[in-house]
Amino acid sequence: MSRKLDLPIRPRRNRKSPAIRGLVRETVLTPSDLIYPLFLHDGADDQPIDSMPGCHRWSLEGLVREVGEAAAVGVKAVVFFPAIAESLKTPHGEECFNSDGLVPRAIRAVKEAHPEVVVITDVALDPYNSDGHDGIVEKDPKTGELRILNDQTVEVLCKQALCHAEAGADIVSPSDMMDGRIGAIREALDEAHHEEVSILSYTAKYASAYYGPFRGALDSAPKAGDKKTYQMDPANWREALREAEQDVAEGADMLMVKPAGPYLDIIRALREEVDLPMAAYQVSGEYLMIKSAAADGWIDEEKVMLESLMGIKRAGADMILTYFAKDAAKLLG
Repeated sequence: MSRKLDLPIRPRRNRKSPAIRGLVRETVLTPSDLIYPLFLHDGADDQPIDSMPGCHRWSLEGLVREVGEAAAVGVKAVVFFPAIAESLKTPHGEECFNSDGLVPRAIRAVKEAHPEVVVITDVALDPYNSDGHDGIVEKDPKTGELRILNDQTVEVLCKQALCHAEAGADIVSPSDMMDGRIGAIREALDEAHHEEVSILSYTAKYASAYYGPFRGALDSAPKAGDKKTYQMDPANWREALREAEQDVAEGADMLMVKPAGPYLDIIRALREEVDLPMAAYQVSGEYLMIKSAAADGWIDEEKVMLESLMGIKRAGADMILTYFAKDAAKLLG
């Protein structure tokens, strides 16, 4: 014989219908939370990327069209990642501040066609550096080991940020993890009367194994060595707080954690310590795992995609960089 429980508290009452679940929902994900990373190249065709199904290296014409389609479904922020021809790559990455280079031309084209869209640019040397690193490389004459020259790299990053600002970028986003680059870029922008250009800092960018498909998309993997002397150790979280404190002090407008999914604890830790807007990057490896599992029929791509994004938002991110941006926005309405 069944017995009725004497329960004054029944949490399921708040889950009994879609309407009630909507009323008590704590986290809301909208298209305006999403930033769309886009790859571009200096060619006339739009090239599918083998390592990232559904993504392309866009021509300038294709890029403008794709940005327009994303804006039409509510994604009003994009970030550019260029695939630079090998012939333009040098040890000091001078192409990164060429005012007629690929990224400045892309900024001008998109801002002319879609002035309402926020254009964010990546500030780092790896697409332009013949060594494939985010900074200028020097070989130690005694040990033969590679060293990344921090201060010399920051000088070039300032030129790159200025180049993007002058082309019309709304936000520059240093992803290099060099020490002191936020303060130096802020000073350079302000001195050049670009006080309105924001800085979205890759504050906690980890030396992650999840970046593989991205490096395949841009052919930007290091030619030798790795990035562990400048990207963060995945074992550390207190170090992220220290990086955040420094970026805030140097004038960053927004902070970022990368990758997102494996580092939800870092997003939460920074959210509790810092008042600035917080971004998180759902990187290529996260994207590809969902795509691959869905292609084999093991998961529902749309549901897992939205659940993964909701988890990142719930952890404390105000904005999410994701290759799913356009598809997610269509579902979110």
